[in-house]
Parts: sequence; C-alpha cells; structure tokens
Amino acid sequence: MTSDSNVLVPFSEPPWLSGLPSKYYNESHKKWQRDTREFIDRELNANAVEWETSELIPLTVYDTFAKARMLIPCLPSPLPAAILKKVGITHLLGGLPVEEFDAFHGAIFQDNMLRSGLMGPPGALNTGMAFGVPPIYKFGSEALQAKFLPDLLLGKKRICIAITEPTSGSDVAGTSTTAVKSADGKFYIINGIKKWITNGVWSDYATTAVRTGGAGPGGLSLLVVPLKGHPGVSMRRLKVAGQVSAGTSFIELDDVKVPVENLIGEEGAGMKYIMQNFNHERLTIAVGVSRQARVALSSAFDYTSKREAFGKTLMEQPVVRNRLAIAGVRLETHWAWVEATLYQLQTLSKAEADVLLGGQTAALKAEAGKVLQECAECAVLLFGGNGYTRTGQGELVESKLNNFPHLICSRC
Repeated sequence: MTSDSNVLVPFSEPPWLSGLPSKYYNESHKKWQRDTREFIDRELNANAVEWETSELIPLTVYDTFAKARMLIPCLPSPLPAAILKKVGITHLLGGLPVEEFDAFHGAIFQDNMLRSGLMGPPGALNTGMAFGVPPIYKFGSEALQAKFLPDLLLGKKRICIAITEPTSGSDVAGTSTTAVKSADGKFYIINGIKKWITNGVWSDYATTAVRTGGAGPGGLSLLVVPLKGHPGVSMRRLKVAGQVSAGTSFIELDDVKVPVENLIGEEGAGMKYIMQNFNHERLTIAVGVSRQARVALSSAFDYTSKREAFGKTLMEQPVVRNRLAIAGVRLETHWAWVEATLYQLQTLSKAEADVLLGGQTAALKAEAGKVLQECAECAVLLFGGNGYTRTGQGELVESKLNNFPHLICSRC
C-alpha cells in the first residue's frame, strides 16, 4: 500500500493478494494469511528494523512465538501431526488443525515473516527449527524423538543445523568433522569446526554432519550434538552481511562426547538425509527472497511516483518505467514458478517429491538470488543517493544489497 491511500503499489503483493484469481489458494489459506500477517506484523515486523540495527532480537520474542505455536509453521509440510499432538499441539494460530497444514500454508507463513524486507529477524526465530528439527522426526528413532522433540517443538529448547565448515560449504561430501566411537562404544568423540551456523550461539543442540566412516558421501552421518555449556564446545558470533541479528556462529568441537543414542537414523546415511532436508531449505529461501524482492521493487515504484526531477516525477520518465517493468517481469515469472513447485510438492508423494523436485528446488533457490539482485539494483538505482543511505527513505533498499553474499554462499 502507499503511505497515504489504499491504492496497492504495483508488485507489492503476489497476484493472489492483489485481487487476481488463483486455483492454488482456498479459504483456509486466505484465513491463515490474515491471521499470521496480523500476528507477525505486530510481534516481529513492527520492530524488525530496530532489532536488525541493534544486531539482536530480544529472547522473549522467541518465547512469544513458541507460546502462539508460531515456530511450528516453519517446518516442512505435511507437519508431523501425530508427534505434535503427543506434545499437546493440535492447532496452529487461528485454529488451523495441524493435519490440514500444507505447502501453501507454509509459503504464506514464510512470505509474511519476510515482509519487513530483512532476513535477520525472521532468521533468528525460524532457521534452527526449520532445518534442525525435521531430520530428527523424519529419520530418528522413536527414542531419539522422545528425548529431544517435546522441548524443541514447544520452544523450551533451541536447535540449529551445523553442516558448513570453513573448508567445505556447498561441498557437503567434503565434511571433515570426525565422530569416532569411544573404546567402550557408548559415545562418539567429535572433533572439528563448523562455521556460518545460523542461531548457533542460542542453541542447546545442533543437528550436525559428521564423518563416521571413510572419505566421500558414504562416510557421513548426522548426530544431535549438545552445545550450550557442553564440555569441549566453544562458540562465538560472526557478524555477517544481510542477517546479522540471526546469530550466525563459529563452533569448535574439541573431543566432544555425544551418546551413540544421539545418532539420527543410520551411520553412513547422513548425506541422503541432508540432501532431502535441503529441498525444504531451498524452497523456504525462494519464497522469502521473493518477498524481499517485492519490498525493494514496490518501494522503488512508490518512490519514483512521488520524487520529482527535471520538472516531472521520475515515473514519467520512460527509462524509469522500463527499468521497473524489466524487474517486475522477472519477479512475477519467478513467483509463478514458486507456486507451481509448491503445488507439485503437495500433490506428489514424499518419495516422488524427494527425487523429482531436488534439482528444481536447487534451481529455484539459485534463481531467487538473481531475482532479488535485479530488483534491489533497480531500487538502489532509482532511489539515487537515498539508495545508499542506511537511514530514512532508502534504508530497506540499501539493506538488500547486503543479502547477496548470504544467498551466494548458501548451499545451492
């Protein structure tokens, strides 16, 4: 919306929220969109810029989201309804039954979480839960689930996912952190370094990629590793471009003892689990980045409609309209691909989706970064000097340029 009217700024909302018909969204989705937007705008987005500037979100915000069951929607669909009901979670915000939650509910949630245009504040709340918890309930034993999931799902404990290392980012098969069984066979002794781990410094546990066997993907396993206060674990924050408030961390593991019962699934199957987990990670990023691109492009559209130069508004200059149109076409084309992928995800069986959508979600995530770059560069250009200013009219636009390193370095 513009600041002084009820006129919808072009590109500020996806087509289905701009009044155009869509076969993808039913009444449940529409109600969920309204309910979650109101909550997220009040509890997160209203203060997101302030928190990102101060580089820290109050820990009480995590508790607020947990009590409202607003940590659960970042998990992949379908939700683990039976497990959620065991810990007393039967419905989500607004009365949505957990068993009715689908891929479009998840995308709506992610879209609303990024409405501030910033990656850090929502990342501080959701990243660990979204990517650290699913391997436990998808591949872990019942005993492992019973040990960790109640506190994690209720927000009493926090978790992150620890895969990336200083020398092996996208090359997951090159993971060098080792997990060797103790002489009595009761523990794994872990040694290694994990870097760029979002939420790490606040996390009680990490779903961790370790090498239990020989070289290559077949030697990888996943373990739940205790972090905060655990002997042999040291952590420190890394201040990164684009999402400093998300608590990106450097983690050193020095002879860390972990019970063998903390193994997720089978030894040597870690690469398979990680790659399946990436599908949700990549799709989540694609949705969130699309919203960030909307924030940048719609801000530029609104600004150029008001800013006057050479005796008329910038919007009256054909070259300005052309630049906006090029970016808008790319944005809406990408969003149509996102919606098609969401539909495929919830229509295919899990086994089919894991195989057929792996490459597509990787490409979708990679393209999302290029779309954001197009829209952000367009906005910075049209904002002129304001586009390089960290306060005032160009504040959000300037911040978009800082998101590229994160997206480029994220696993493809």
